[in-house]
Amino acid sequence: IHPASQVVEMTDLPSQALRKKKDSSMRVAIDLVKSGEADACVSAGNPGALMATARFVVKTLPYVDRPAIITALPTTSTQTWVLDLGANVDSSEHHLYQFAVMGSEQAAALSGISRPRVGLLNIGEEEIKGNEQVKKANELLSRSDLNYVGYVEGDNIFDGSVDVVVADGFVGNIALKSSEGVAKMIRHFLQQSFTRNLPSKLIALLARPVLKCFAERIDPRRYNGATLLGLNGIVIKSHGGADELSFQNAIGIAKKAVHTNIPSRIARQVESHLEGVSET
Repeated sequence: IHPASQVVEMTDLPSQALRKKKDSSMRVAIDLVKSGEADACVSAGNPGALMATARFVVKTLPYVDRPAIITALPTTSTQTWVLDLGANVDSSEHHLYQFAVMGSEQAAALSGISRPRVGLLNIGEEEIKGNEQVKKANELLSRSDLNYVGYVEGDNIFDGSVDVVVADGFVGNIALKSSEGVAKMIRHFLQQSFTRNLPSKLIALLARPVLKCFAERIDPRRYNGATLLGLNGIVIKSHGGADELSFQNAIGIAKKAVHTNIPSRIARQVESHLEGVSET
């Protein structure tokens, strides 16, 4: 336990938290990662302040222009790693390429996939579709030695056809929040349907094991814990409304990242892939 005299509020601007709250619990935790006293930082605090503070204190890896937020989402088979989920709302083709390299290594390390399939999120699979950044990123990825499968659409995030989905932070965050909303709506409709009358309640009682298994599969709490990828240290963002189970899973992600030495693995990959294509 380390003392901290300040707190970063959710309403604080990242710049204010960085300059005026140097003894906040968030800053103290990230400083401990920087000094090596802690292996990882897990925070459910202000996302913008967490990213700004982490980037300022632990720095980014060489050849990485911007850190990205990545997390795993459930699919019909296993899970898909999706990035960026909101750290960068205006990403160039070079940034998208960097995200693909880092996301591929995250999937390889934490999911044990030797050659993760990487897809670029777009409004269609046809070559002519998409904005200029996406089209140019597609060209870069097509020339890389990543296991790049091309454009994917929103439904491919959940069908198990790819292991990593790369997107601009603006698009990625909307996709994440939309999926969480759909999961909540499905649970609401199921609860409403099975509590409508006595026969429905009896059917629900018989189907309880199946419903419990289904609820666990789509429970967002099981996938809580987003990595700030590209930093020279391990920083995990937990959902602000996380309960005990959610926070436990975020800590679990941090533990896996420590044991697999994610920063060092990504550093080696970005050096081999990104040298010469980095853009500030």
